Amino acid sequence: MQIASFNINGVKARLPAVLDWLDASSPDVAVLQEIKSVDEAFPREPFEDRGYNLETHGQKGFNGVAILSKSPLEDVRRGLPGDDEDAQARWIEATVMGRRAVRICGLYLPNGNPAPGPKYDYKLAWMARLETRARELLAAEEPAVMAGDYNVIPQDEDAARPEAWAKDALALPRTRAAFRRVLNLGFTEAFRARVQGPGHYSFWDYQGGAWDRNDGIRIDHMLLTPQAADLMTDCRIETGQRAGEKPSDHVPVWIDLDA
Repeated sequence: MQIASFNINGVKARLPAVLDWLDASSPDVAVLQEIKSVDEAFPREPFEDRGYNLETHGQKGFNGVAILSKSPLEDVRRGLPGDDEDAQARWIEATVMGRRAVRICGLYLPNGNPAPGPKYDYKLAWMARLETRARELLAAEEPAVMAGDYNVIPQDEDAARPEAWAKDALALPRTRAAFRRVLNLGFTEAFRARVQGPGHYSFWDYQGGAWDRNDGIRIDHMLLTPQAADLMTDCRIETGQRAGEKPSDHVPVWIDLDA
């Protein structure tokens, strides 16, 4: 089972590029972030025409997450538990009924800037709720993947210029500590389980020629329960997507599972 996580930065703005990507790469499962569309307005037909089952959790103009799967999707849930008043569309999960059932959780974690401030408080509170859900996934003792745009630079080596991010919400000590708390529950960070060292990024800003200078950061992650980690055979970042026509500022991250 090939699973790709991709912050597409707007399904309407990026639709031709996303469809070209699906045609060329054909993931079994695609977890999308920042679809920036309400569910009713999401252009379902071209995805369904390509053989994908589709579940969305959208919001007008902002946020929004989706799961595409060539296999059936069951037990779909929308919204991260823990705050009934949180109206932001940042979490969706479903079980992909492939050769083995895998629980897929798609997330778009809050940016948190400016920090300190209410937006950063929301980010930390959201991460605390994420930790609670992560504990539940571990307790189920089943293959599960939490995939998406975490808006977290885990370590300095995950930024081309770490000093530029030192006071940013993506790299503040409390952000990194909250991310580590989730990892330390027993999750595997897929990319770092396969690839070590600096120079690996998943986001390049549109401003300042960041792509041309490879001034990137790695903020798109796949966290696997032990049962999913045992099935992983590969993980990679598809950097070439950033060089395409009208690209997202993110690129897909892939894992291969023996499932």
